[in-house]
Amino acid sequence: MEYTLPILGLAFVIIVISIKQINQYERGVRFTLGVFSGIMEPGWRLVIPVFQSFQKVDIRVKAVDVPDQNAITKDNVSVTINAVIYYKVSDAAKAFIEVEDFRYAISQYSQTTMRNIVGEVTLDELLSSRDKIADRIREIVDSETDSWGLKVNNVELKDVGLSENMQRTIAKQAEAERERRAIIINSEGELAASENISKAAKILSETPGALHLRTMQTINDMSSDQSNTVVWMIPTEILRALDGFTKKG
Repeated sequence: MEYTLPILGLAFVIIVISIKQINQYERGVRFTLGVFSGIMEPGWRLVIPVFQSFQKVDIRVKAVDVPDQNAITKDNVSVTINAVIYYKVSDAAKAFIEVEDFRYAISQYSQTTMRNIVGEVTLDELLSSRDKIADRIREIVDSETDSWGLKVNNVELKDVGLSENMQRTIAKQAEAERERRAIIINSEGELAASENISKAAKILSETPGALHLRTMQTINDMSSDQSNTVVWMIPTEILRALDGFTKKG
C-alpha cells in the first residue's frame, strides 16, 4: 500500500508529460524508435517519452517572397523580376522526411524556374502575358514539389524591372505608335471628307439651279456678321453665257 501512491503519482506524471497538443492548423509527424509511425491529427495525443518523438508541421497556406532575380529574355533584354508563391503542405510526412527544409527548398527552386521561364520568352511577351508566364512557373514548381508533399496554389509576378535606357526606348516606341495611329485616323478622316465633298460636288453639278442656291447660301452666311468682308462671286454659268453672247455678236 505504501508503494501504491508513488506508483500512481509516477504514472500520472508520465501521462501528463506524454500528452501533446496538435492545433487545428497543424499535423504531427510521429516517430517510434526513430522510425516514422504515423500522422497525429489535431487534438490531444499521447507520445511515449524516450520511445517516441514528434514534429509539428504547419499546413496553412504560406507566402514565399521570391527576391529580385536578374534574367535575360529570349531577345537578349536584361530584366529584374520578383514574385510571390502561395503554397501549403499537402503531406506532412513527406514535407518533413523527404526534404531538409521545404521552405528554403521551394524558394530556391522557384528562383531557378523563374529565370529559366523568362529566358524562354521575349520582352513583349513578358510584359503582355504575365499571367500566362506565372501559370507556367506554378505548373513547373508544383510538379517538382509534389514529391516533397507541397501544393503550389498560385504564383504572382509582382514587378518587372527594366534599365533606364530600355525604359526610354519603350517610351519612344509607344510615342511613335501613338503618332502612327493619329496619322492613320487623320488620313481616314480626310479621305471620308474628300469622298463626301466629291459626292456633294457631283450632285450640285448635276442638279439645275443647285449651284446658284449654294452660292446664295454661302453669301448669306458670310454677310451674317458685320465684321466680315463680302466678296461677290460670279458663277461660271454666267461667264459661259456671256462668252456665248460675245461669240454670237
